[in-house]
Amino acid sequence: MSDKQVLVLGGGCFWCTESVYKEVRGVSDVESGYSNGHTKQPSYEQVCTGSTGHNEVVRLEYDPAEVSTRELLEIFFVVHDPTTLNRQGNDVGTQYRSGIYFTTPEQAAEAQAIIAELTQANAFGRPIVTEVKPLDNYWPAEAYHQDFFERNPHQGYCMAVAAPKVAKFRKTFARLAR
Repeated sequence: MSDKQVLVLGGGCFWCTESVYKEVRGVSDVESGYSNGHTKQPSYEQVCTGSTGHNEVVRLEYDPAEVSTRELLEIFFVVHDPTTLNRQGNDVGTQYRSGIYFTTPEQAAEAQAIIAELTQANAFGRPIVTEVKPLDNYWPAEAYHQDFFERNPHQGYCMAVAAPKVAKFRKTFARLAR
């Protein structure tokens, strides 16, 4: 039996990213939050100003015996655009930047390796701007942000943005779905 690991990913609005990773086999916990900024215990309102330096992220707890870091990162690069600096679709600001925040040296190496492979293959036709940094100053998002898509599947943003990402995950990574 292997030990669980934590990996934190910023791929735009955390509602969307959370909705995808809740579907992944081997991921035991997904929490929306804020990381890699300078304000202690920021609120959503503070993060939205762009002044805290935080990114909207999801904190994944996973069992590497069931799903590898590599597979989690493959999903990440399919369900968001890693080539747009400080934005995902209509969401604009530093809090929507593409980021991989690692908790082990192995995760850092895997992130750098997959970015190098995707860059070499010119997979996106534009440079990847995903930052890869150690996890720093993580704070969970407010309760109303947790499980948002699950609780609000018919909300406009969820239908227009989150639902297509979940569908893309299910189609592309059926072998990893719960």
